[in-house]
Amino acid sequence: MAEQWFALSRQDQAEALEVAAARTGRPAHLLEKDIWVVWVLSAIYGCELSRVLTFKGGTSLSKVYRIIDRFSEDIDLTYDIRELVPDLLRDGNPIPESASQEKKITSGVRSRLPEWVDKTVKPKLESALSQGGLTASLTMAGKEHEKLLVGYPALKTGSGYAAASIQLEFGARATGEPHRKHPVACDAADAIEGVEFPTARPVTMAAERTFWEKVTAAHVYCRQGRLRGERYSRHWYDLVAIARSGYFEAAVGDRDLANKVAEHKSMFFAEKDDRGAKIDYHSAVSGSIQLVPAGDSLTALKRDYEAMLEDGLLALHQPEFAAVMESCREIERRINDDGYQG
Repeated sequence: MAEQWFALSRQDQAEALEVAAARTGRPAHLLEKDIWVVWVLSAIYGCELSRVLTFKGGTSLSKVYRIIDRFSEDIDLTYDIRELVPDLLRDGNPIPESASQEKKITSGVRSRLPEWVDKTVKPKLESALSQGGLTASLTMAGKEHEKLLVGYPALKTGSGYAAASIQLEFGARATGEPHRKHPVACDAADAIEGVEFPTARPVTMAAERTFWEKVTAAHVYCRQGRLRGERYSRHWYDLVAIARSGYFEAAVGDRDLANKVAEHKSMFFAEKDDRGAKIDYHSAVSGSIQLVPAGDSLTALKRDYEAMLEDGLLALHQPEFAAVMESCREIERRINDDGYQG
């Protein structure tokens, strides 16, 4: 009978991580962190929170869709806006009809979401830790206290780029749709026999929507000429990975979805470029997307990408930064050609 991972002694866990690292090519500290990522997902989606939360972002591309070959360390979650601020929506429509309504919704989310995370999510995780006989710290974080950090007692360490904590980042200005349930397993599971690792079935955002979310985020970075790229270069790597997957054609061809993302970001995430002009998301997805930055913005991304490589987050495949940017130029051309034709 298989023994559960967390029932093993710390010495046995440490030895198992080294064996798994040798067999998978993944650094031991990232395999350990991955186990905690899956455990957190199992705790969240093993209770009533599963009804209102959608798992999304880079970690979903890695753990659910197996599109990206990098370790994604954080958990991005969308709390259905219709659940948090139903009284501020008009006929249940998650998209505001005016700028004034958007301000009311955003204000409502900012005031209610941290309390919900603190009073609802945190106790659920505390209960799961207690039931499992596990020890971890739970700390509210983020500028608006919209994040929850799960600090675990690490057995292994890397360069420091990937900390011994899982960051849960919550948003509540969307529905999380389209989404559906998917199974998730630990990266070390196939490498170690006789051990039962955590598993989960998170409700996960469609990969096609994640593609457009990342495309528009990269576009904003480029248009603003940002000089800080810490933990941001992963988005460009992810775009290239999606472009090489079976999801790309469906994503790039779904102009309705692209425009829904543009509509959502136009209302909730309005941004200005480096000249102070409002960024037009609809125009961007319709033929003027920019995915490759220039100058110091490009240098900042390269620096972050090299730090990501150093800590082994791209252990299996390590494309050069220049190759990633060249592939993004091709994605940019494809999106813009399809947009102009559409």
